[in-house]
Amino acid sequence: MDYRKALEKKLGLNNVSYQYNLPKDVLFEEAIKHDRGRVKKDGPDDAQKAFATRLGVDGPLIYYGDPSCTGRPVHDTFMVAWPEVEGDIWWKDNLKKFDAGKYEGLLERVVKHVNARETRLYVQDVFAGADPEYAVPYRFVGEFATHAMFAHNMFPKDVEGIENAEDKRWTMLNVPSFHCDPERDGSFSRRAVIIDVRNQICLVVGRADYCGVVKKSMFTVLNYLLPEQNFLSMHCSGNVGKGGDAAIMFGLSGTGKTTLSADPDRYLVGDDELGWTEVGISNFEDGCYAKLIDLDKEAESVIAAALSMPGTIIENVPPLPGKDLADTDPQEFDLTDKSITENTRFSYPLSCNPNVAEGSRGGHPETIVLLTADAFGTLPPVSVLDSKDVMYHFAQGFTSRLAGTEVGVTSPQAAFSSCFGAPFMARRPAVYAKLLQEKMDKHNARCILLNTGWNGGAAGDVPRISLKNTRAMLDAALSGDLHADDMEYSLHPIFKLRIPKSCPGVDPAMLDPEAAWPDADAYRESAEKLRDMFRANFKKNNFTDFGIDEVM
Repeated sequence: MDYRKALEKKLGLNNVSYQYNLPKDVLFEEAIKHDRGRVKKDGPDDAQKAFATRLGVDGPLIYYGDPSCTGRPVHDTFMVAWPEVEGDIWWKDNLKKFDAGKYEGLLERVVKHVNARETRLYVQDVFAGADPEYAVPYRFVGEFATHAMFAHNMFPKDVEGIENAEDKRWTMLNVPSFHCDPERDGSFSRRAVIIDVRNQICLVVGRADYCGVVKKSMFTVLNYLLPEQNFLSMHCSGNVGKGGDAAIMFGLSGTGKTTLSADPDRYLVGDDELGWTEVGISNFEDGCYAKLIDLDKEAESVIAAALSMPGTIIENVPPLPGKDLADTDPQEFDLTDKSITENTRFSYPLSCNPNVAEGSRGGHPETIVLLTADAFGTLPPVSVLDSKDVMYHFAQGFTSRLAGTEVGVTSPQAAFSSCFGAPFMARRPAVYAKLLQEKMDKHNARCILLNTGWNGGAAGDVPRISLKNTRAMLDAALSGDLHADDMEYSLHPIFKLRIPKSCPGVDPAMLDPEAAWPDADAYRESAEKLRDMFRANFKKNNFTDFGIDEVM
């Protein structure tokens, strides 16, 4: 069906103009010319949002979101509580119920608003997923050309072999110019991100113009759909060795998923969202959405080079003082500047990476890595996990927040996010944990817990574990050295984790976290506090009821 007729039938759009599947160089110019909204807290709603640098269309598009939405609006994210799906969804603070009747009224008002304004809408047809076994045709429809360009960057464009493709299509209607009335519309504020499973619609309205909404909404959709096919959807990165050995790395933001998956000796499958089917792993995406704050250009050379490439999007990086963006080379940006947000971002195609696995796919993982960045400095740098350990740490999804990264955070704080991505997990953690255990056992995958945080003391007192040491430990896991028959282990007395006594390229002294601290009593006190946080989170979430053993 023609997309115009399909959108009129599905949404009722009948008095709009469409810009359909424009190439990125045209979207670049359209964004600068037409994308308008608020970019300063007390600023007007018609300010320019997209800009060129000195490189023009041969360089990145610079985009500024609404200052109240420089990250995912988790408290304004919902799924429609249709009766046939209400019992399947993991309802929580960052994925709330939206009343079905209120939703239908809101959608009708949004469409009426768009038709009355004779809105210029950008339509981009892409796919969520690289594997036709589960890939979902995804039609982005929105007011901002920047968002259409982002969809072009982040999702596959040509996926062949999808059965009943039109029946599987999801549509996002993204209308920043419509502001909700909470009392009338049933929202919590004047913005909302609403996922409608029954009608396969994502509705985004109000000040929710952070680019990540275009991506993470569909990740949540896939997290709902894939378990029905007995496929595992994962918030992880993945790569494949020259011998075909695949690996996946789970982790929350800041733990190293993107950095560690970009390995010159291995082929990248994806850096953030993957699926695991009966034939192996595959990327949900066709691009990367990397954090830019404090980027080390030498360590992150791929991202640094892509900053100057055409068709990419730099989000919320402040202009240089006293210098017009039009006169700025992208490499001149101050990537330590947090004056707009700590969450500065960069969207670029997967093709910017020099080593990408064919079809963004790989076989069944031989190695599973659970990443954590322990700012307390108490977890071992690397631990070898058995099946029960994996389920426990996967369900907990631990990392830590550092002092200064959020208002009110003055010392390291524990952060638990089930499945290493709780906000996006539409079903209960046990669904994904069970699938992971089944696949891990079936394919004899080995697993480690890799601490990319601190050792020998807490953050602020000692340096972070070096990337050199982290890579050496990861390489040893990928090669199987940490699971070798002759490997000797010690059992951590507090965390009950198996610690290898040696690792190629790493000083054995650093592998024992207690020995790395200058004060053993201070170490044990800090480790016991973290252990108690693990126990409290386990109890709070009733993980035992889901068949997960309390191993700590």
